[in-house]
Amino acid sequence: MHPAPKVRQVARFVTDATYPMERTPAEFGRLRLQAESLAFDTGILLDRIGVGAGWRCLDLGCGAGGITDLLSARAGPTGRVVGLDPDAASLAAARRWAGEKGLENVEFVEGDAFAHAQPPEGFDLVHERFVMTTIGRHRELVDSALALTRPGGVVAIQEADAGVLTCYPPHPAWDRLKAIVTTAFEHAGGDCFSGRQVFRLAVEAGLQQVEFRTCVVGTRRGDPLVDFLPQTILSTKPVILKHGLASEAELARLVDDCRRHLGAPTTVQTSVLVIQVWGWKPVDTRRAPTIPTPGFSVLSVDRPRRPHSRRFTPTRGAVDVAPRAGVLWSVARHE
Repeated sequence: MHPAPKVRQVARFVTDATYPMERTPAEFGRLRLQAESLAFDTGILLDRIGVGAGWRCLDLGCGAGGITDLLSARAGPTGRVVGLDPDAASLAAARRWAGEKGLENVEFVEGDAFAHAQPPEGFDLVHERFVMTTIGRHRELVDSALALTRPGGVVAIQEADAGVLTCYPPHPAWDRLKAIVTTAFEHAGGDCFSGRQVFRLAVEAGLQQVEFRTCVVGTRRGDPLVDFLPQTILSTKPVILKHGLASEAELARLVDDCRRHLGAPTTVQTSVLVIQVWGWKPVDTRRAPTIPTPGFSVLSVDRPRRPHSRRFTPTRGAVDVAPRAGVLWSVARHE
C-alpha cells in the first residue's frame, strides 16, 4: 500500500455559487474518464515542453486529480507536483486516486488560482485545464499562472472550444442538450468557447516562444467517453434548473433520447476541441546579469545559431531560456 499524498488546506474562495458542476462520485468518474481520454495528447504537450526529472509543477484547478499523474511520472522522485483546487471533496477524491496510483511526489492543496499559499515564482511549470471553461476570468487566470511561474519557466494552458462538439447523424435531443449545457456554463460565469482566446492572451501576457496545438476526442458506441454530454448535463443540472433552461422532466427525456442515439451503431461524436497553448516566462533582462530567482545565477549570455532552446534539466544543473528572440541565457541552478 502506497502512502496517500499529502493534503494541505487554505481558505476556500471559489464557491458552489460560481462553479457549475456538482461534486459527486459520478462527476469525479466523468472527470477521470475525461483525463484518461486526453492523456495521450496531454503527454505530447508535456513532452514538447520538456518536463523532466526535478521539475516543480503546479496543476491549477486539478479537481479529482487532473494531470498530476502525468506530471508525477515526468518529475520523478527529485521533483514536486502540487495539485491546487478550491473544493475539499474533489481533493479527497484526488487523494484516494493518487494513493492508489502511488504518486508519492504529489501534494494536494485547497485553494484557487487567485487566493492560495503557493510561493510566487515557485514553479518550473504551471498548468491549467478547463478552468476558464468553468469559471471564466480569462486574463486573470493567465496573470495568476504567470505570477506563480519562475523566470524562464513555462505556463501551459488547455481550454475548450465547443464549436466542434458535434454528433452524426444529427439528433434534436443532442443539439438541445449542447445548447443547454453551453448556456448553463455561461450563466455560471464560464465560457465553453474560451480556448480560441488563449493564444492571444498568452502573447499579450508577455509569454515568449508561445506554441499552439489542438486535439479532439472522437467517440462511438461503447467508448468510455461516449456519455460525455449526457453526464455533463446531469452534473450541471442544479444550474440548469436554477436558471430555467429546462425542466427536470424535459432533461430526463432529452438525456434518455440522447443516450439512445449515442448507443446506435452508426452514431459518432466529437468532443470539444482542446486548445493547448504554452510559452516561456521571460527572464528580467533589466536585472542582468542577475536573474531574480532564488537558487539561480547567470553563467553567460550568448547569441546561438538557433533562435531558442527548450532544454531544461534541473537535476543536471542547467537550463536554457531565451528572454528575447536570438538571445540565449545559460543559467545554473544551485541545490
